[in-house]
Parts: sequence; structure tokens; C-alpha cells
Amino acid sequence: MRKEVRTIVYDELLRIEAYRFEGIVQPFPNHFHEHYVIGFVEDGERCLSCRNMDYTIKPGNVVLFHPGDNHACVQSDDGTFDYRGLNISKEVMLDLTEEVTGKRELPGFSENVISDDEVICYLRPLHEMVMNGSSDFGKEENLLFLLSALIQNYGQPFEQCIPECRQEIENACRFMERHFAERIVLDQICRRAGLSKSTLLRAFTKTKGITPYRYLETVRINEAKKLLSDGVSPLDAAIRTGFSDQSHFTNYFTRFIGLAPGVYREIFFEKARGGK
Repeated sequence: MRKEVRTIVYDELLRIEAYRFEGIVQPFPNHFHEHYVIGFVEDGERCLSCRNMDYTIKPGNVVLFHPGDNHACVQSDDGTFDYRGLNISKEVMLDLTEEVTGKRELPGFSENVISDDEVICYLRPLHEMVMNGSSDFGKEENLLFLLSALIQNYGQPFEQCIPECRQEIENACRFMERHFAERIVLDQICRRAGLSKSTLLRAFTKTKGITPYRYLETVRINEAKKLLSDGVSPLDAAIRTGFSDQSHFTNYFTRFIGLAPGVYREIFFEKARGGK
């Protein structure tokens, strides 16, 4: 079996993350991100679930995840998976969209999985330039052309990509987002939502596509990413995001992100030291 290779780079000029996974067999559990994801499948086939829709993604497919889109994927055969991706924060996406459209508003995309040669012709060279540390302005050009093509062909108001949520479920989410660093029990969430345990679990999973506990795990992991990128040690990040111990944190972080916390932190540590 091919050796797994996982590489991630932060581009300081563009303010985006680029990563490449090669020979991957690891399944990724149902989760979400606080940023946009634009990805490209190079090799292999996976079963993808996104926003309660099922897809089979193959070489040549582009995936588009909005902030908050719940998604999971698993290998559909005995092979491996090669994938390139870009992570773009909402703040950076606002700047890019304003540059492209003249309007400072988050874009939404009508589809989560597409096959589009125009999009790929910008996405692949952009990704390669970021991964290779290019300082050429061509990478910024490709990023703007990429976003322009996506908005022109698949754009829609971001609000249309957000499912309607019962206020009780939103109350539960806000509670977990404010208290993620604490030990939270289901009774507390139910009291805040004003629902019984069984009703909360059914309604939350139907609305968000993931369980309340998985939602809490994802919030914690996303907060941990911010801490690690600021140079916080994996142990301190684990403590500050509510994990019971560093081993528990490392296992969850690796399952969700595909990299160990220390490896993820080192990317930004090297950047601070002026490394490539």
C-alpha cells in the first residue's frame, strides 16, 4: 500500500491554507469547518455525505464546502485517495468577493460537488504555486479568476446555503459555542434549548446533520486550530478547548484534520521563524 503523505502550507500573502493528501485511507467523521473549503480530487473514489446528501466523488470532481456545512467521507473501495484543498476564512472570502463583485458579502454556491474544466484550470495551478512557495503574482491572479468563475457559474446568496433552524436548536448551538472549554452535560444543553433529551437529539441531528456532541467536538477542534496557529502548545490547546487530556485531543484532532496537532502547529511556527 502507498505511504500516506500529508502536506499543508499557509500562504501569508493570500492568507489561505493549501494542503495535499496522498495515499489516504483514513475516513473523516461527520464534522464542519468555520471556513470555506475548495477541494480537488486527483485520484481514488470516496463516498461523501454533505448537508445530508450523498455523493460519489471521483478524479476531476471539485468539492465546495461553506462554513458550517456538515460533511463526512470514507473510501468506497480498497484503494487510496489523493486530494488537494484550499481553506479560506470568512474574513478573507469577504475581501476576495468584494474584489470580484464590488459587494462585500459572503458568497454561497448552489452545488457542493461539481465537474468544471474552467474551475480546475485555475484551481490546480493556484494550489501548486501555493504549495511550492511561489512569490509570483500569478497565484493571486488565479485565486481571483477561480472565485470569479465559481460565483458566475454557481453563485447564490450565502443565506440560501444555511438551512432553517428552530430557535431551540440555535440556542443549543450558541450555548456550546460559549462554553466549549467547560465540561458540558446534555442536561445543560436541554435546559438552554427548552427540549427533552430525546427531542433535542432528534431535532438537532435533523437540522444540523450531526449530533450535539459531534457539534461540540467540532467547535473545540476549530478553536484548537486557532490556538495552534498562534503558537500555543498542543497540551495547552487541549486544556483550553475542554479536552480531558492531550491523548484524547490528539486522537480527535488527527481524525478531523488529518494531521497531528504538533504537525499543524509547526506549519505556523516555521512561518514565524521565516521558514518556508
